[in-house]
Amino acid sequence: MNRPARLTRLIVVGALLVAAAAAAAWVPIPYYSVGPGPAKEVAPQILLDGQRRYDPTGTYIWTTVRYLRLTPLAALAAWIDPNEAIVGQDVLYPPSTTHESVDQRSISQMDQSKIDATSVVLSRLANYPHRHGEGALVEATVPGCPADGRLFPGDVITQIDGRSVATRAQAARLIDAVPTGKALAFTVDVDGTTEHASFRRAPCGDSGEALVGVSLLDVFPFDVTISSGDVGGPSAGMMWALGLYELMTPGDLTAGRTIAGTGTIDLAGNVGPIGEIRDKVVAAEGAGASIFLAPADNMGDLTGVDTGSMQVIPVATLADALRALRGDSSKT
Repeated sequence: MNRPARLTRLIVVGALLVAAAAAAAWVPIPYYSVGPGPAKEVAPQILLDGQRRYDPTGTYIWTTVRYLRLTPLAALAAWIDPNEAIVGQDVLYPPSTTHESVDQRSISQMDQSKIDATSVVLSRLANYPHRHGEGALVEATVPGCPADGRLFPGDVITQIDGRSVATRAQAARLIDAVPTGKALAFTVDVDGTTEHASFRRAPCGDSGEALVGVSLLDVFPFDVTISSGDVGGPSAGMMWALGLYELMTPGDLTAGRTIAGTGTIDLAGNVGPIGEIRDKVVAAEGAGASIFLAPADNMGDLTGVDTGSMQVIPVATLADALRALRGDSSKT
């Protein structure tokens, strides 16, 4: 082979190697890495409108899980990292769904967790729901029912078929009064903007009955704003409730400590299990937490996990969490 031909061959091979390296570094593949995400402070994300605020000396943090779309090179790094797992794209985004619908469902779950946490705390501390605002607050919608994707957690229904709504019970009566085959017209306050939605009942849910598919609450007596950015899912619910309880009560449950935790919360104050709890424990330990409040039903998932000096405390209710921080068994 003459020198020009050899040189040409070397150039082509070099170009192919560069292209392969670029593809390994930049071309995404249908896999994601799952690992510990940022640990974020709770109290700065909660705003109370016109209410006295009692900020703690310590810190509450809520932990997250990070999902990262992989390239071949990033997949190799994730495979080596003991704190990372690799999952197929179809696990996070099933083929029958769109990325947008999955992400919207996740954000709705987060919004519902904020509403449920606020309801639990205000029921304890603010004479709620006896004391409430005007309208009917959307707490959740049932997947697959007509309200799903038309109404969202946090929306406030102000009118139904042109009739003003003052309470959750009144909204339920107005909905029930509309014949099954007739469209329901909703006027909704969405963060201060008036919007409209119209749809009919349809068979859905476990019963197969013709339903709207919406869960309503009375509007809170004052505004509670909780910011979570673009993070979705229901697992911060217990920490939202704990942070709000702390901010609304004198005293200091943190006693200067960094308190981390995770867990869903329902309207009765029950704390439920979540996924990827090992990643959240790692994130909490990295953030310097001295206590991690874990759902009692998740404790089996933490067998063998080294938490260092961080104490992991199982809780089944918000009351359990409050007792744990007080260090006693007093009534909460």
